[in-house]
Amino acid sequence: MKKQTAGHARNAGPMRFAFPRFVGSKPAVALKQVQYDAFRTELPFLYGILILNAVGLAITHNQSAPTWLAMDVPIVLSTACALRLAYWLRVRFTGFPHLPGAGNKVRVRLGLGAGLAIGYACWAFALYPYGNAFARCHVAVSVFVAVLGCIFCLTYMRVRLVVAGAVSIVPFAPMVLFSIESREYALTAIVTNLAIMAGAMVFVLRGYYDRLADLMQSQHDLVKKQQEAALLAEENFRLANVDALTLLPNGQRFLSDLDALLLSRSATHSGFAVGILEVDGLKPLNDLFGHEFRDRVLKEIGRRLSLLTNPDVIIARTGDRAFGLLVRSNVTASQLQDMGTMMRAHLEQPYELSGRLARLSVSAGFALYPEAGTVAQHLYERAEFALQHAKTLRNGRAVVFAQNHENSIRRDSEIELHLRRADLEQELSVRFQPIFDVASKGIVAFEALARWKSPVLGVISPVDFLAVAERTHLIHALTTVLLRKTLDAAAAWPPQIRVSFNLSARDLGSAEAIDTIINIVLASGIAPHRINFEVTETALINDIDRASEALLALKRMGAQVYLDDFGTGYSNLNYIHRLPIDVVKIDRSFITDIAEQQTAQIVVQTIVDLCHRLSLECIAEGVETVSQVNALLRVGCNVMQGYFFGRPVTGSDVVDSFVSTGFLEEHSGCQP
Repeated sequence: MKKQTAGHARNAGPMRFAFPRFVGSKPAVALKQVQYDAFRTELPFLYGILILNAVGLAITHNQSAPTWLAMDVPIVLSTACALRLAYWLRVRFTGFPHLPGAGNKVRVRLGLGAGLAIGYACWAFALYPYGNAFARCHVAVSVFVAVLGCIFCLTYMRVRLVVAGAVSIVPFAPMVLFSIESREYALTAIVTNLAIMAGAMVFVLRGYYDRLADLMQSQHDLVKKQQEAALLAEENFRLANVDALTLLPNGQRFLSDLDALLLSRSATHSGFAVGILEVDGLKPLNDLFGHEFRDRVLKEIGRRLSLLTNPDVIIARTGDRAFGLLVRSNVTASQLQDMGTMMRAHLEQPYELSGRLARLSVSAGFALYPEAGTVAQHLYERAEFALQHAKTLRNGRAVVFAQNHENSIRRDSEIELHLRRADLEQELSVRFQPIFDVASKGIVAFEALARWKSPVLGVISPVDFLAVAERTHLIHALTTVLLRKTLDAAAAWPPQIRVSFNLSARDLGSAEAIDTIINIVLASGIAPHRINFEVTETALINDIDRASEALLALKRMGAQVYLDDFGTGYSNLNYIHRLPIDVVKIDRSFITDIAEQQTAQIVVQTIVDLCHRLSLECIAEGVETVSQVNALLRVGCNVMQGYFFGRPVTGSDVVDSFVSTGFLEEHSGCQP
């Protein structure tokens, strides 16, 4: 295709100063520059050659040719050549004006040069009949030299090269004829050879121009491809380092910047901070309004965060709902907390998009260099630990990693180590706490509570080891052992007593784990309708669709589903109407002050009324005093759980401790 284009261009109609395929293009500009530089150097030599040849021919023909032809004509030609020589010598040192129209002026001047060369050749031919054979040989050589000078000086102008060469060679034809007629055959051969050589030089040098044009085009194409490659590399770099949704730097860029910052601070140990912001509430938006609305909210989050960036603060999207921060300046823990509070307030402003209003909650954790670590992984892990700690506090303040957090990490690592090595069948046990119906004065169920006594660490709080098991994917193994022990104990209870068992987020997210749970229930001999499976709101938020499928599978078996700790975390009424829930358990945080604070009473009353309207049962957790019992009864909540009704006991103690008239008499002061 390229050869066809070149050939077509070479055979095109009227040609301009540059090669026709270059007209108006960047290669045309470059080619003109090469032509200008060549003319500036070579044209003075052409005029010098013409002047010297004119003087030489005038001397040798002074006696044989007419005076006007031997003297007047060469004087005119030499004067014109001298003027052009002076012009080109000046241009050689000052250069061409690279302005619009300069090319036309140069073409005119080059035309004058070619015209002088042609005029010189015609004058020389006019001298040919005069003088002897040596004089005629001198004329032929002079014409040949003039033609060569013209050809070489016009090498970089293809059209003028061909025209000037052809016209200059024309005088050789009559010279040959005259020599033949004069029977000067040696001179005929000389003139013929000179004409052939001149024609060959035109043909060869014409190819030089074509190759130069091709070279300039290739160079232009190469530069263009390099520019395209640079743009492509820039675009690839952007795609690899920028989050397409929020237009913030992505996780890869964040880690790269963190590594670079660590390298620059390794010598001075000048401080900086790594932070993580986590946005909660995006999953419910996706469930309610779809992913398009969620993506629009994320774009708005990116816009708000971009307003907070500056040379000292880099913000990147490092996860689905997580954003990493690099604070380059040397800041204190107090300053980081203030920064986290400011960013949290900025992001928690309502999002009003497409006529819908969304609210989100934000948590922040920071780690200081070098106090929290000197390598990227440690700094990020400690910032993440501080973030998780901030989420458990639920007070909205950012948390900066401190020494007590380091102790917690070591403690968790120790728990994980011994949990992996533990004989779960021997070390795990289950305690049972009653769920009491005050109206009927009877126990309706017992909640199974996990316990672990390590031979090395001793008794470990379930809050600690269950969190570690959840984070390290050990929870499935614990669930299997604890469920078997729970069902073994419940087999000895009266058939009307149910048992509640807690499932984790990872249990709900694994189809294999749900199948294992169902198989354990079916193999236990316990009627599935006696089993309640409790799930928390935080367990549901990760993937509500998968959680719904898991809970439906349990309900099809005959079990009931309890929504635990309702009112905390990411409370969303969407869970109640979308999920197959039978019972709602009101979190203990609302029960603590229900006897004294009217606000707590109103909140609990609202939850109870909602449950009644949806035909759901509600259970109050954390009941410890008779005043709390009476307050709950007044708002319509009859089923309760807490230390007031009994502390957790072993499976063998369940019947002896609770299923007795003595227990009921102890609680006869409760007024339904």
